[in-house]
Amino acid sequence: MSWDYDNYLQEHIENVQKGFRWMQEHLPSLILDEFDYSNILYHHDNSKRQPKEYKAYDAYFYGRNKSFQVVLDFNYAWLHHLHHNPHHWQYWVLVNDDPEEGTVALEMPYEYIVEMICDWWSFSWKTGKLYEIFDWYEQHKERMILADNTKKLVERFLEEIKKELDKDENGENKPM
Repeated sequence: MSWDYDNYLQEHIENVQKGFRWMQEHLPSLILDEFDYSNILYHHDNSKRQPKEYKAYDAYFYGRNKSFQVVLDFNYAWLHHLHHNPHHWQYWVLVNDDPEEGTVALEMPYEYIVEMICDWWSFSWKTGKLYEIFDWYEQHKERMILADNTKKLVERFLEEIKKELDKDENGENKPM
């Protein structure tokens, strides 16, 4: 068990929750009551505490070497993480056996889109630079395989977040 990795996990989960609470406060029209957000609040990244992921993540990020075995173990842990956490877009990508059918992006359920954005944004909350998510998305969006409606919804969320952050920058959302 690594204090550093445990500390990272705790901070990451808290930052995911901060992003979600910010959205609840500033974007209530997008945080729809009909969806279950308990994953974000109580279960985000729980698989990272399981033996299949914990040891490999700890060794990869906080160990003192990046041996072939450490990297291989991490790759298996990352694949396990993607397959057990539907807030990752990769979870919703189907690679068909028939090459003619190709790779298909399935639509992500709404609550997982919200959690995915909170997950991405958590790193901005860590640094205190809440606008970093927009550059991050621009740098990564071409590699993401997202269904059309999922992509539209992601970009709508990001636009609304930016509008609200801009209001904060201009003092419009600040308490008197």
